[in-house]
Amino acid sequence: MAKVDQLSDMLRPAAEALGYEFLGVEYIGQGKHTILRIYIDHENGINVDDCASVSHQVSGILEVEDPISSQYTLEVSSPGMDRPLFTMAHFSDYVGQEVQIRCHVGVDGRRKFKGKLVSATDETLVVEVDNETFDIDFQDVDKANLVPVFD
Repeated sequence: MAKVDQLSDMLRPAAEALGYEFLGVEYIGQGKHTILRIYIDHENGINVDDCASVSHQVSGILEVEDPISSQYTLEVSSPGMDRPLFTMAHFSDYVGQEVQIRCHVGVDGRRKFKGKLVSATDETLVVEVDNETFDIDFQDVDKANLVPVFD
């Protein structure tokens, strides 16, 4: 099981028990500057007190379970305007919107895509970039975000 999956499984119940939607985890290993970032959401939005509450709850679990052997910084965050997309359900919710996707492996000779999410079904994402469509296997996605739209 990947570290991110292990951390998600461990920390999701704590955030959900406090009434928040647990969106996902980013684990960015960089030696002494490793970051564990947890994204939460709520129908009424997220404020600093919400992040502090989840941080406190999660810190206790991390202290007891000790899943990360090196030093790290814990961050709890709202999804923001460039909302990260972690699951197929997240992608399905934002079909028709502009996304930015980075893949583990190349798809048709490229690893980065920024364009309209045409569909998200059966573990396949279809993204239109410059009038060309690309089929991306969900398992090949390394990181994905909505692209903010400013009116």
